[in-house]
Amino acid sequence: MAPLPHPRFRAMSILLTVAALAAAAGCARSDAGGRGAKDAGKVVVACGATEEWCAAMTDRFTEATGVEAEFVRLSSGETVARLQAGKANPEFDVWHGGPADGFVAAGEQGLLDPYVSANAAAISDRYKDPSGTWTGVYVGVLGFCNNSRILAEKKVSAPRSWQDLLSPGLGKNVGLAHPSTSGTAYTMLWSQVALHGGDAGAALEYMRRLHPNVLQYSKSGIAPAQQAARGEVGVGVIFSHDCVATQEQGFKDLTVTFPAEGTGYEVGGVALVRGAHNSTSARRYVDWALTPAAQEIGPSVKSYQVPTNPRAKVSEKSVDLRTVKLVDYDVAAAGRAKKDLTKRFDAEVAQAPKS
Repeated sequence: MAPLPHPRFRAMSILLTVAALAAAAGCARSDAGGRGAKDAGKVVVACGATEEWCAAMTDRFTEATGVEAEFVRLSSGETVARLQAGKANPEFDVWHGGPADGFVAAGEQGLLDPYVSANAAAISDRYKDPSGTWTGVYVGVLGFCNNSRILAEKKVSAPRSWQDLLSPGLGKNVGLAHPSTSGTAYTMLWSQVALHGGDAGAALEYMRRLHPNVLQYSKSGIAPAQQAARGEVGVGVIFSHDCVATQEQGFKDLTVTFPAEGTGYEVGGVALVRGAHNSTSARRYVDWALTPAAQEIGPSVKSYQVPTNPRAKVSEKSVDLRTVKLVDYDVAAAGRAKKDLTKRFDAEVAQAPKS
């Protein structure tokens, strides 16, 4: 805010006082919402989708608004850890992409700032937090990414149920990430809770039975598709759109199936980081991410999630949500349980010996 005009005959002390008051007023405006730094006309994004999707989103945001944008690709667990570590001096302004239960967990820890964008009115209530802590930008469905050649060699049919995944013929032939670091894997874990009537103990028992079939618990949720593509495993548990994207890289042996009992799904979110240095630009980013134009970018980089904005065009390669049985996935409950449930998974499942 520029200093107010003043008569030349005023004393220097009055000039200084006026300047000080003007500076204070300017700071009050830039600090609106409790933020302590002026917006630099840029935005730094913690991005939870593929590298290509993140790059396309930030590039197109800059083209559309003129605001500089950069990103760091992180898994859901890594994002929460980085936000917690940088709580006093955040390195990010926005978190974009990755399952919303991670956003719920971050919100519970005071790491996100609520923001209800005007553009959120178009998004169904089932895909957003009522307080504005996060808003959904896409939907992805968990499925099995199968290498048909490997399964044929092992004389095992492509799994079409969670029980099929326990087949002895799939010993060390299932790719799965660790739910502490991967939002994809946590979606799988919480899906078991939902399928077992909310009984976490029963869900963990299923995971213990699956444990001998898991080759290794990778850090990234995308890794199981790559393992299946390379023939390291016969089946990867992953969001179906990531398997389709891997198919398009030339891996024609890959097929997608869904568990008949019901499967979980992610609502990929976008949210403001609490204490963001560039809060004004961050709000512009969130506003833009909820538009049809932004949500239609994914297929251009082989990201086939279903958009949450009903006015956005849906790719023919995206899963038809009407054809897949979905579990009753309570995002808020999943987020609240994440810390304790992943700790139990690590202690009771991941560290167990394999026969």
